[in-house]
Amino acid sequence: MHSTDEINKVRIDKWLWAARFFKTRSKAKDAVVGGKVHVNGERVKPARSLREGDSLTITLPMHRVNVVVKGVADQRGSATIAQTLYEETQASIDLRTEQAERRKAANTGRNSPRGKPSRTDRRRLAQLKQKGWAN
Repeated sequence: MHSTDEINKVRIDKWLWAARFFKTRSKAKDAVVGGKVHVNGERVKPARSLREGDSLTITLPMHRVNVVVKGVADQRGSATIAQTLYEETQASIDLRTEQAERRKAANTGRNSPRGKPSRTDRRRLAQLKQKGWAN
């Protein structure tokens, strides 16, 4: 028989996948191994057991998320169920919205390309690359 303590904990890579922070469990494992996930301020391994009340810091490509674990699950469900597994801290929400506004402001005034570059555009880009001005 399982004790109630064993029932209320799950591997961190499974939880990250079930809470829909990562699309696959292997990507969640890679993030944990790569130091992108911290539990209670400490770097952890993928097999680390996660319990309700633990504090997580997850570094994603565009932002960092601080959450408190509200529930544990080892199976992936719907997005509405996944949202009940954690609560994002108010400081994290404020920082994320501020960063999104900064990115949006930085992109104002930029003209996005209207499609495939013309032959002239490709030649100009090739010349810039030759001179080392474009990557």
